[in-house]
Amino acid sequence: MRRRKAALLGASGWIGQHFARLLADHPFFENPILCAGPRSAGKLLEEIWVLPELGPPPSLAARTLSTATPAALEREGVEVVFSALPTEEAGPLETELAKRGMAVFSNAGSHRMDADVPLVIPEVNGAHFDLLKSRKGKGFIVTNSNCSTAGVVMAIKPLMALLKPREVVVTTYQSLSGAGFPGVASLSITDNILPYIPEEEEKIERETQKMLGTVSAGKVLPMDLAVYANCARVGTREGHLEAVTLDAKVDVTESMVREAWAGFRPLSDVKEGTLPTAPESPVIYRAEPNRPQPLLDRWAGTPARAKGMAVTVGRLRVRNRKVMFYLLVHNAVRGGAGGSVLNAELALRKGLLGE
Repeated sequence: MRRRKAALLGASGWIGQHFARLLADHPFFENPILCAGPRSAGKLLEEIWVLPELGPPPSLAARTLSTATPAALEREGVEVVFSALPTEEAGPLETELAKRGMAVFSNAGSHRMDADVPLVIPEVNGAHFDLLKSRKGKGFIVTNSNCSTAGVVMAIKPLMALLKPREVVVTTYQSLSGAGFPGVASLSITDNILPYIPEEEEKIERETQKMLGTVSAGKVLPMDLAVYANCARVGTREGHLEAVTLDAKVDVTESMVREAWAGFRPLSDVKEGTLPTAPESPVIYRAEPNRPQPLLDRWAGTPARAKGMAVTVGRLRVRNRKVMFYLLVHNAVRGGAGGSVLNAELALRKGLLGE
């Protein structure tokens, strides 16, 4: 298979460096051109590396970051762009890249709710790529969801047919890296919890409805599902813990819920190895009474390239048609860079990136 020429926007940031880690030596994409703002341009990736647990990938460590424009990337023959830009910067730039014929896979929120832009988690709503049927081999934008929404939707998708829920209530305990690098001021979060994250609750509510919706007449019809969210920032580095309550329409047992999670293999029809970043088990149930936890479960997922791509669930309780559990999602991987990389892998397999 021909490897596509790629570029990475926002390579100096927390999510951008997770992108760099996942794209280094990828079997589908060439090592990307690394792009960043003026403060980081001209520096080597290893000089501005910020991820404390992981060193820069050897094949990209000595790469120089640049301030490449859409026109320059077009001249370079870039076919696929991965965007880790802040939402306020991403919108017009991503639109321009798509107009120039590039496939843009974005972690930013600028285009998530656009009617003609797929908001995708492959295991949940890969069929939403049908929105792009007419754009095969042309420029387009695909987004992954908000980092907290990714965890919620992954955990409840296997339960939807079983529970037929009327509503979803979620309370999130979100890590510092969800605010980007350098994150939250130390004197604001030390010995404290911040019970407000601007626009986060609204994102979870509307993005969940869109991703669980259906494609009809070239647009997504959101699912008629009430979603209520409460979001707080806590002092962990990576990994969002979330408490979920589903109001079911039918009587169920804990064993039925566990079986639904265990049997969730939505990409089983894809040949093994076809999507390198897809975890073998996208939802992992832990029976221990004190799981999941960020320190123990944020890197869940196999094989090695899919570390951090599985959502861990636990603390399951069923009472009076209320299904309650906790989940843990790696916000920067499944809820960030890894989600976009997996979207690009699936788009390629669907033939959307041309010959």
